[in-house]
Amino acid sequence: MNQMYPKNGRVILHVDMNSFYASVEMAHNPMLKGKPLAVAGNVEERRGIIVTCSYEARKFGVKTTMPLWEAKKLCPSLVVMKPNFERYRTASSGIFDLLRSFTEQVEPVSIDEGYLDISDCAEMGTPIEIAETIQNRILQTMDLPCSIGIAPNKFLAKTASDMKKPLGITILRKRDVPKILWPYEVGEMHGIGNKTAEKFNAVGIRTIGDLAHAPDGLMKQLLGINGTRLKNRAMGIDDRPVDPESIYEHKSIGNSTTLPKDTNSQKELTAVLGRLSLKVAQRLKNKSLVGHKIGVTIRYKDRRTVTRSRLVANAFSESEEIHALAIELFTKHWNGEDVRLLGVTAFEVIEKESAYKQLDLFSYEKEAVKEPLYNVMQQLQSKYGKGIIKKGLPPVRKTGQADTSFSKDFLD
Repeated sequence: MNQMYPKNGRVILHVDMNSFYASVEMAHNPMLKGKPLAVAGNVEERRGIIVTCSYEARKFGVKTTMPLWEAKKLCPSLVVMKPNFERYRTASSGIFDLLRSFTEQVEPVSIDEGYLDISDCAEMGTPIEIAETIQNRILQTMDLPCSIGIAPNKFLAKTASDMKKPLGITILRKRDVPKILWPYEVGEMHGIGNKTAEKFNAVGIRTIGDLAHAPDGLMKQLLGINGTRLKNRAMGIDDRPVDPESIYEHKSIGNSTTLPKDTNSQKELTAVLGRLSLKVAQRLKNKSLVGHKIGVTIRYKDRRTVTRSRLVANAFSESEEIHALAIELFTKHWNGEDVRLLGVTAFEVIEKESAYKQLDLFSYEKEAVKEPLYNVMQQLQSKYGKGIIKKGLPPVRKTGQADTSFSKDFLD
């Protein structure tokens, strides 16, 4: 037993719920079991997007973020439901309570996945026995399937849990990395997106093995410190501990400025929010961080100060996103009086690679349309020049409209 729990190492589990939203709906209504099921936004509209789907639906080729019309074309018998986020949050809370009954060393990563450090749990059995117990207990008590990865670190545990779904348990040791991981394309590695994979491919790094053997100087040149980090992961190296307190951290990155003169000009205040958003975005990027909560500070000429914030479904780091969120908050809470100081802050900041994109229907739909939109913009700019399309605000109306509030047209 003790041989399975190394004295100088860790035993990490990564628990990943299978097709979580769809599984919760099937647990709530057993009549849905065995049917091709999808949870989607704008169910009544053609432009709805698949948020998640059951494995029965996946057999027909239905995938997450697929347009609803396309999914129904592939699977005419597809059962489509609107999401019930309160139901999903309740299920998630129950899952993590169950995990904490095994060890306090539990780190939630998102609503449906988390890490456990069971290095001190030898009295409960072997790592695979503990994983089997967890899997069976979640299935028996909540009727929800999960896959579990067992490994000496978080990266390998996460990778292992993805190898067999649904209801899989996979062990991935560091010595298995060359044989199991290195043959995969580099874009298949956890933590590497399409853009990073393209950068790697451009310099001849096509497999995870290529990444593991890439020169350190090249990695730093391509991605800075993150390049070194990814190379280490490709070699099976990851020293991050399981941190139960990570979800309670409320780190923030913000910028504020006192205006040259008090003003209630919509144009000027919007421009200031834009500059502040850009600074916040640059600081987030420099530290490879993303925020989950946006905040705005408004100080009026009489020094009254209002600070408002709200959680955002999807992690953000781009200046355009921050600016839009800041404008939304500012618009809601500004009373139209002269402003002396403005501030923009990103709260609940975490490392970019740890960020999880919550399955928010509307944001999925926005993301789904971004790529064709950008393609059209590039085509227009190629044909007519870059000046044909400009980012920024629409002109302020001058026909009797005061310059002290944001119009609905602007928000639209």
